[in-house]
Amino acid sequence: MASRPSLPSFRPTKDPNVEEERSRRSVAEFLRLEVTGGVFLLIAAALALFLANSPIADDYLSLRDHHLDIPALGLELSVGHWASDGLLAIFFFIAGIELKRELTVGELRRPAAALLPVIAAVGGMAVPALVYVTVVGVGDGDMGGWAVPMATDIAFALGVLAVVGRRLPGALRTFLLTLAIVDDLIAIVIIAIFFTSGLNLWALLGALAGLVLFHQLHRRGVHGWYLYVPLALTIWALMYNSGVHATIAGVAIGMLLRSTTGPLEKESPAERVEDIVHPFSAAVAVPLFALFAAGVEVSGDTFADMVHEPEALGVTLGLLAGKVIGVFGATWLTARFTKARLHPSLTWPDVLGGAMLAGIGFTVSLLIAELAFTEAPQLEEHVKVAVLLGSVLSALCASVLLSLRGRAHARATEASADADTDADAPGPPS
Repeated sequence: MASRPSLPSFRPTKDPNVEEERSRRSVAEFLRLEVTGGVFLLIAAALALFLANSPIADDYLSLRDHHLDIPALGLELSVGHWASDGLLAIFFFIAGIELKRELTVGELRRPAAALLPVIAAVGGMAVPALVYVTVVGVGDGDMGGWAVPMATDIAFALGVLAVVGRRLPGALRTFLLTLAIVDDLIAIVIIAIFFTSGLNLWALLGALAGLVLFHQLHRRGVHGWYLYVPLALTIWALMYNSGVHATIAGVAIGMLLRSTTGPLEKESPAERVEDIVHPFSAAVAVPLFALFAAGVEVSGDTFADMVHEPEALGVTLGLLAGKVIGVFGATWLTARFTKARLHPSLTWPDVLGGAMLAGIGFTVSLLIAELAFTEAPQLEEHVKVAVLLGSVLSALCASVLLSLRGRAHARATEASADADTDADAPGPPS
């Protein structure tokens, strides 16, 4: 008897292309998380400190200072400057997109809702600068670094909040994000005005013409990365040659993207571009900047020298104390003397923890330190150590307080849930 032929298997097979796309999408979503950007930033900074204080420190410094010039385009930059002027422009591009979104559809769209974090940002920049000027003035130091302790690092601050603040009200994240965006905007203006040297008017006009062309193409709905990417690179190169810091080009281009959805659109062009670029910014651009910017020699002699350097003391105290006083004080005074009020879910201890997080100055503070102390390399190194020290201490203090506040909010939520349960329970029979 002939054997019955076996039936073909109809077990579904996995499409390798679908699996690869799903895996790639999962990685991209992971990289978009603020906590991921903060972790990568922290790892890169720790690696930079290790390399700068290891037996291969000379090789590390040689790589950082190695020039990769493009003379035909007027680009004469070391590897470190390619990271700070080039890769960091991508970070500022994302900041520009976030700022545009906040101004059009976010918290900054409604002045009443934005009042507290906006004034908190201004106070959080003015007081650290005042602390620096006071300390340096008493010590007869270099006033050029007044802007170093003014900045708040969005990625790092929100990364710490994402780790320790999971049980905190979402309103605290909105408050901190709005504050950090306004902080970035003011820092960008400061960089453009005070750290621009040898202005080349023709190059600047060329960059502005490129921005106008970018805007017109985008407004008319012209698509194609092969048009926009070369145009963006041209704008960046012209901005660099103009003498204005090249990262300003990133902000300007980001703010030109439309952040509102049009007919038949599920998401705006700004959201689509940010989804693509933000993982690269978080996982590559900012960490590489930190890898070359945070590589400073740290030893007992370094800290001994810093104690006698008013610039380093001014930066550390500006970040650690000035930010807290400025952010919390400005918020409290505004709520006390105006009709502006905190979100109902927030308490003043929550705001105090957020003010401590604002003392994490890292990325932009390191950039301004490079710009402010170009002519004094040793002082620049010590100020960078001060930025790292002030940022780490601020992060630790904020982590302790916000962890305690998270537990308090969790207990309050549980107590409220128990009260609701008791209220719903049937009473004793009559």
